[in-house]
Amino acid sequence: MATNRKLGKTTDIRLSMLKTQVTDLLWHGKIETTETRAKETKAIADSLIALAVKEAGNFEEVEVKVSRAKLDEKGNKVTELAKSKNGNEYLKVVRETTKRKKDMPSKVNARRKIMRNVNKVKDADGKNVDIPTKLFDEIAPKYKDVKGGYTRIIKKGQRRGDAAETVILELI
Repeated sequence: MATNRKLGKTTDIRLSMLKTQVTDLLWHGKIETTETRAKETKAIADSLIALAVKEAGNFEEVEVKVSRAKLDEKGNKVTELAKSKNGNEYLKVVRETTKRKKDMPSKVNARRKIMRNVNKVKDADGKNVDIPTKLFDEIAPKYKDVKGGYTRIIKKGQRRGDAAETVILELI
């Protein structure tokens, strides 16, 4: 007995199709597809969102010295006057110290699991979009008090041509 639907596809094609549909669902918020494909996609998306909700706040703030120079409003490097050991004065470039988020090991593992189940995405400008970051920072806080059921299937009717039952799968 199979645990998942075959969807009339070979394994590699089916997994690639589901990966694409999960990516589109997380990126756009809703997709239109057939009912059986939506049920499979829903299961994967719900598990990824549950993982993101569980690990969303699992990081620590660390102070790091950034290896680039501090810039002023015009984009020029900020310098300060310093003295060497032999008494000569020179201009020294100011480095900035900032705080950044450092993921804990379980969140890193969750990020890798999410990346395994979604494709890389580029926005309209051609810049890469980080879907796991969107999942942790935008989607997970919305569902932090919800105990499952992050997506819903709305039946749309039959498709012209092959009369397949079409649905809209969307994030709630």
